[in-house]
Amino acid sequence: MNDVRIHRALISVSDKTGLVAFAKELQKRNVRIISTGGTLKSLREAGIEARSVSEVTGFPEILDGRVKTLHPKIHAGLLAAADNPAHAQQLRELSIESIDMVVVNLYPFEQTVARNGVSLEEAIEQIDIGGPTMLRAAAKNYRHKAVIISPSQYETVLAEMEQQGGCISAELRFELAKEAFLRTSQYDAAICGYFTARGEEEQLPKTFAASLRKAFDLRYGENPHQRAALYGEVFSYFEVLHGKELSYNNILDIQGAVELIEEFAEPTAAIIKHANPCGVGSGNTIADAYEKALATDKTSAFGGIVAVNRPLDVAAAAAINEIFTEVIIGPEFPGDVLELLKKKKDRRLVRQKKPIAGSVKHTIKTVAGGLLVQTPDELTLREEQMKVVTKRRPTQEELEAMKFAWRVAKHVKSNAIVYARQNRTLGIGAGQMSRVDSSRFAVTKARNAGLALANSVVASDGFFPFADGLLEAVNAGATAVIQPGGSVRDEEVIRAADEHNVAMILTGIRHFRH
Repeated sequence: MNDVRIHRALISVSDKTGLVAFAKELQKRNVRIISTGGTLKSLREAGIEARSVSEVTGFPEILDGRVKTLHPKIHAGLLAAADNPAHAQQLRELSIESIDMVVVNLYPFEQTVARNGVSLEEAIEQIDIGGPTMLRAAAKNYRHKAVIISPSQYETVLAEMEQQGGCISAELRFELAKEAFLRTSQYDAAICGYFTARGEEEQLPKTFAASLRKAFDLRYGENPHQRAALYGEVFSYFEVLHGKELSYNNILDIQGAVELIEEFAEPTAAIIKHANPCGVGSGNTIADAYEKALATDKTSAFGGIVAVNRPLDVAAAAAINEIFTEVIIGPEFPGDVLELLKKKKDRRLVRQKKPIAGSVKHTIKTVAGGLLVQTPDELTLREEQMKVVTKRRPTQEELEAMKFAWRVAKHVKSNAIVYARQNRTLGIGAGQMSRVDSSRFAVTKARNAGLALANSVVASDGFFPFADGLLEAVNAGATAVIQPGGSVRDEEVIRAADEHNVAMILTGIRHFRH
């Protein structure tokens, strides 16, 4: 493919950032401009010569501007192949001029429907028809045309035209075409998602559509032999303040850490390793909370991720700084704290810009030939759901400890067992094939950390299928248990609890996490 000289450009944009400056540069290069509506008005007010689409087509804009560019004189000018003699002959016979460049960005549909209280009628009026049609036409014919979808591309295009004597290379035209097709696919996916979700009683749409732009390539995936990339708008939630680039596993752990930390209103710290919490603590200060979290499992915390739900102070930062930590996440890093933590060059410091809770509509996992899609596990346990089923009711201290342990267990891989007191974890058993093994593992971890389990409480993410899991907790020193219930042997488990004077609460809610 050869370079294409730009003689004629059609410009019709909703985002007018940099429009006038760009058009002036085109005009300097003797590019003739065609335009529509508000774009035409802006250009003419800036003293830029431009013809209206109506002058080109010989047909007025109609239906309140819904029909402007949908005309053969526009689309033939975009779709004609310059190296096809028959196409050239037809253009001459019909007095149609070729259009070499299309500059179009679309009506702001996504921004419109993201606003609260937007009506269906308002959304419909922000569905662009002519814009995507022109983008697709020019992108299809990229061998002979250039297509621009965003003000961010103006500088690149002008620089190449300057270097190439008013031409655009085949390589850049191809890249611009790819961006155009990506944009139209995203746009259609947004419209599809809005319409399929609207008015449906079910929370999962009949058609699942998604189109995400690559944010950047990652060094590798879960393992060095796997390729990986990050897609979407993750960094609208997070900002990397310091350190080397985030890895695939870092990003997964950051997500898990923040989801856990957002469960707590009081100052709380969580330490995450391989998508599981090593320890979680709450206190009057973040330093106090971190000390409790770290005490649960100091060995596993090495090389982990720390998340806090308050601005870091120097005391907390100094404590965290004592061991190797891959990532520290918090809502704010004051200047003195940032200065201290930046002394370790490779450690990532990540500021959480806004909450995750409530912003994720679906969680997605891939399977052969499809996707598993579900709503996120954001169910909060209410007081009225906590059913005491044993003869002994929990003390207030036990009740607070059970609530704490339950919130943590929700974020531990199944089978999950969490031993805790009212503001700290003591032992966490994660991801075992047997719930009894998870309990034994949690006990071992607590004992290795030098933490006594006498008068502790236990949370289980799923029901105890037999009394043996409960008895394992009793033997470790637990005096109260919170679990979903629902086993055919619930009565057997409850009797065992009564025999050992253990208080038990059934929630009716399961929190499996795979």
